[in-house]
Amino acid sequence: MNAPEILTNGVSETPLFSGDLISPAVAAILPESYTIRPMCKSDYARGFLDVLRVLTTVGDITESQWDERYKWMETQGKGAYYLLVVDDGTRIVGTGALIVERKFIHNLGLVGHIEDIAVAKDQQGKKLGLKIIRALDFIAEKVGCYKSILDCSEANEGFYVKCGFKRAGLEMAHYYEAPKST
Repeated sequence: MNAPEILTNGVSETPLFSGDLISPAVAAILPESYTIRPMCKSDYARGFLDVLRVLTTVGDITESQWDERYKWMETQGKGAYYLLVVDDGTRIVGTGALIVERKFIHNLGLVGHIEDIAVAKDQQGKKLGLKIIRALDFIAEKVGCYKSILDCSEANEGFYVKCGFKRAGLEMAHYYEAPKST
């Protein structure tokens, strides 16, 4: 079953997940005219990728590629991908993702992975990042995760401690080279 439609800029559309999973407490403390909501397909044109570019390299993603990835998350990734946005009424100004991993351990437990927290440069200092983290944590608890985890740089550890997280290990990564085109 699809998520109930929501209004974005006066247009009705189906979001990636149900708006019932958005924390009312977080929604209530946003600046006036700002909303926090599930990502919608139309967010490509509302600056979603520009916000992610504050965080890292995104690439030149066409609207067709966006639509294909969105459709995959909406169908094959249903119940695993929760991407939300903060919208100031004219554009996307913040985003974050919760990816839910299904485990065999902990009695078939669910673990929430918080990823890709980004806030537009001109919006930083409004505690939107903190609100995004709290909203994602709310979703994780509501969908039944027994914990949420995230990776961050040491420089950002203090921010995540303020969000209720604590150091619980060491991140390791193994990066792969992109295949060379022939």
